[in-house]
This record gives sequence, structure tokens and C-alpha cells, in this order.
Amino acid sequence: MNYSLKKLDNGIRVLTVPMPHLESASLNVWVGVGSRYETDEIAGISHFLEHLVYKGSKKRPTPLEVSYAIDAIGSEANAGTSREWTTYYIKARTGVLGQAFDILSDIVLDPLMEEQWIELEKGVIIEEINRKEDDPSEKVGESFISKLYEGNPLARDIAGYPKTVKKLTRDDFVRYRKSHYDAGNILITVAGGVKEKDVLKLANEYFGGISEGKRSKPIKYDGKHDKPRLHFEKKATEQSHFYLGYLGNPRDHKDKHVESMLSVIMGQGFSSRLFMEIREKRGLAYSVGSSVNRYADTGVYATYAGTDVKKTEEAIKIVLDQSYGIADGRYPIANDELIKAKEYIKGRIALALEDTLSVNNFFGLQALFYEKIETPQEMFDRIDNITSEEIVASARELFAPERLTLAVIGPHKSEEKFEKLIQKV
Repeated sequence: MNYSLKKLDNGIRVLTVPMPHLESASLNVWVGVGSRYETDEIAGISHFLEHLVYKGSKKRPTPLEVSYAIDAIGSEANAGTSREWTTYYIKARTGVLGQAFDILSDIVLDPLMEEQWIELEKGVIIEEINRKEDDPSEKVGESFISKLYEGNPLARDIAGYPKTVKKLTRDDFVRYRKSHYDAGNILITVAGGVKEKDVLKLANEYFGGISEGKRSKPIKYDGKHDKPRLHFEKKATEQSHFYLGYLGNPRDHKDKHVESMLSVIMGQGFSSRLFMEIREKRGLAYSVGSSVNRYADTGVYATYAGTDVKKTEEAIKIVLDQSYGIADGRYPIANDELIKAKEYIKGRIALALEDTLSVNNFFGLQALFYEKIETPQEMFDRIDNITSEEIVASARELFAPERLTLAVIGPHKSEEKFEKLIQKV
């Protein structure tokens, strides 16, 4: 899969991935800023702004006019905010790509951000936050991250908190956009049945007038873990929910693919070690799985499970045993398990790349944060060359007791038994 990455005169980068067999395309506008760039006083503003752009622009001054324009070309539109980036997209047939550029540039670059819509949307976002509070499977993940990155903006919920959301004013949004929404911080990606020359022409027409600027920089995470950490929350739930994980490595770490394969072996797919040990062999949980997330200067390896309340300790013990067992050689990686993990990763990437929006995500996130972009084939080649020895070495580095964090939500009497569990490792 080929791509091109060019830069407009004002510094905006434009990445194009032609997929000639398709009649549709996805257009993403990426801004290199997310919740970790915010101060405590304006926590949640990146996510709020993502909502706000759809409430009206200079050209389309009401939410109805924005929605009508999107529907009128039969497109799909949405946005997303993470801790390190914000993206806005439209997915449409190639024949209306010019209109898609017109709509997306209009709402992203010229949002009205009227006070009436700010006040109304506060209620929507606070309910979004409250919904997460009522869902322990989501809440425990945020609690885990909060404890893992305690004292750093990474620890905050991406949506902020009701008290910070309520205080946001139009002036806050104006200042925030002025600081981050400039050419040096914007990337445009287009994947689908398009030609590079057409994409560059549209990008220059609709985004060429933005002023130049510098790439935003987050508040660094330089925390050192010297002992296991625990977050416990007593709550009247039917299940007990826990995240058990470790402080990981940054996005550009040399072993990023090795760590991903470790996560697959441990807890991705129906034949993974934790799925088999916790769900299939013992029936302790319905949901169980592992994942790796990376940021500019740190990362996290984590396992989630929702378990029978009386069997939570047993499930945690299994996760710990399997983790340290692979690191110390008690549970070696068989050759067929290694091959299966490689094919699992390659297969999932290949399936995702059948969708233009996923193609934009694959190339866009790399273009935002890496000096060099890996093509799918280059990634496959690297994955094929990973050895079991590399995976074990990665496990030995990651699964260190002092890097461990455990978050538990459930109707347990106290945190004492969980404290004892993580102190024993």
C-alpha cells in the first residue's frame, strides 16, 4: 500500500493513500493536541471543542445547517479526542470530496463557538462523564490510568470533570484554538479512490490560508515507580472489575512490535493464555483481555477482566502468575504459539486496512508522531522476524513489580486483600 506525504507552503502536511478500486474516500483533519496538553483549570477542553465545532460555523451558523450539509452528500462524519491528538473526519463517495473538504475546513477552522451552544453542550458532556461513572467496566480503566500516571495530565479523564467543564467559557476556547490550531500542528489525511494531485489541490484551496505555527508540546511525564500502586473503589456492582497493568514504553520504543505480540499471546483472541486460563478453564470471567497503549514519552501494558465477585482474587493471581511465568521462563512460548501470534497481528492489520477510515488512522497516527512511516508490508516483515527470546526479554522488562498498578471496583469489604496480592509479587 503506497502513500505520499507532502507539505503545503504554510507547513500543513498532507498524506494521501490512493486506493483506486474504491468509490469512496475518508478525509481526516488531525490536530496534534489532546487532553494531556491541558492545564488543570481547563481539563476537558480538547474533547469539548470536538463537540463544539458541529454546533455552527461562519458559513453554516447553526447545528442544523452543519448536519444538513453532511447529510446532503450522503456522508458519515464524526470526531475523536485522545490524550495526544484530536481528529475530525468525513467519509463519503469520491465524487463529493470537494464538498467534504469545504464542510470539514469550515467547521474546524471557523467554528462560531457561541455561548448558547457552549452552555447547552456542557450538559451533554457532563452526562457523558456521568455515564462513564455509572459503568464500572469503563470507570475502572480511567481509575487505573489515573493511579498509574498520578500527578501528570495523562492521569486525567479525557472528557475532564463536571467542575472544569462547567467553568469553561468562550474565551477559553478562543485561547486554546489560538495556541494549538495552526498549520504546524495540523495534518490532513485522505485515503480511498483519489489521486494525489486532486487531494493537494483541495487541501491548498481549503487549508492553505491558515497561519504557520509550531508543533504543540505536552507536559512531559517523568514519573518513576518504586513500588506497586493500588486504586480500590467499593461499589455495589454485580461483578468485580479490575485493570492490572504496568508502566510501559513510549510510542517510538524499539520493541513496540515485540510488546504488541506479547499482548496478543497473553490476552488477545479466544486462544490467548489469559482467555483460556481465566474464562475457558475456570469460568471466572466473561470479558478478559490485554492491550498496549503508547504515548510520546511513556506507555502502558494492561489487562482487564470483569469477574465473579468471590473469584476476583483468583483471577488476579492468574494474571500475575501468567505474567511473571512468561518473564521467568516457567511458561515458555511454543513455536506454534509464536506463529499464531504473528498471523493474528498481521491478519487484524490487513482486515482493518480494507476500510478507508482505518487506513487514515494507520498512516495518520504514524505521520503525527514518527519521523518515518512504516508501510503495512514493512510492519509485517518486522513482525515475522520477532523471536520468542525478544518477547521474553520484553516481558522481563515490563513485568517488574515496581511498575505494577492495580485498580479494582466492586462490592468488596476493603482493599486489604488486594494490597496483599500486589505486595507479594
